[in-house]
Amino acid sequence: MLVTVPGSSSNFGPGFDCLGLAWKLYDWISFEAADRLVITGCEERFRGPENLAYRSFAAAFSEKGLPVPGVRIAFAECSVPVSRGLGSSAALIAAGAAAANDMGGLGMTREELLALCTRMEGHPDNLAPSLFGGFTASTCEDGKVVTVRFPLHPSLRFLAVIPDFELSTALARGVLPDTVSRGDAVFQLSRTALLLRAFADGDMALLRFAMQDRLHQPFRLPLIPGAEKVFAEAENAGAAACISGAGSTMLVIAGSAPAADGLQALLQQAFPSWHVLPLEPDREGLRILP
Repeated sequence: MLVTVPGSSSNFGPGFDCLGLAWKLYDWISFEAADRLVITGCEERFRGPENLAYRSFAAAFSEKGLPVPGVRIAFAECSVPVSRGLGSSAALIAAGAAAANDMGGLGMTREELLALCTRMEGHPDNLAPSLFGGFTASTCEDGKVVTVRFPLHPSLRFLAVIPDFELSTALARGVLPDTVSRGDAVFQLSRTALLLRAFADGDMALLRFAMQDRLHQPFRLPLIPGAEKVFAEAENAGAAACISGAGSTMLVIAGSAPAADGLQALLQQAFPSWHVLPLEPDREGLRILP
């Protein structure tokens, strides 16, 4: 079988570890029954049992108390860049678990797959959009994951500004404070609530205001040389910007196609070695093809 799974962005400023949006940026991975584990189409270091797609494949069988069968996993095409804040690990985890569920006839629902994968990933913000598609808000408690989808206004346009360097998620999480003040907590709650309405209405003025964040971006921006310039260029053009996930990618949101086109040209000129990529939301999520 062939599994196609979208990459995603999470956080969107104040929606830390909660909000996520799937993109038409896909990994294509095939799974075939075999007498042992064989992984092809990726770097040598990822061809063993620690490969995330295989780990989740095995976890799904173990969840049902079944032995893990041999499998040949072939990475046919991987468009989601690794360690760039575009949900590459979540995409692989979702793909492996979904493939096991289908191949083994395990009978798990998408909600059950999301819960299983969240136990591996630690939080569902990227997993939910990869599995379900769309713009999602998710949380988990006592092993149960709750996710809902929110509307996106069709006028909004998105650009991924992808630097030519990786940013370790562990490093990006390590710079975050362990506690926040009550004032900062209220700040985040209010901006997140406003952000959902701004996305639904395509209200750029509200979106720029609501994208403000005090939990993670002030601490992570210094880890991404050039990020401040991306944010400034977006603001000058009337657009909004945020770090995608933990970085290093930044996401720029414009209110129209002409505005996005202008920003793409400007940012590509400013950062010639980076990749400035238009992104379109994916609304289907993970698919399994025969």
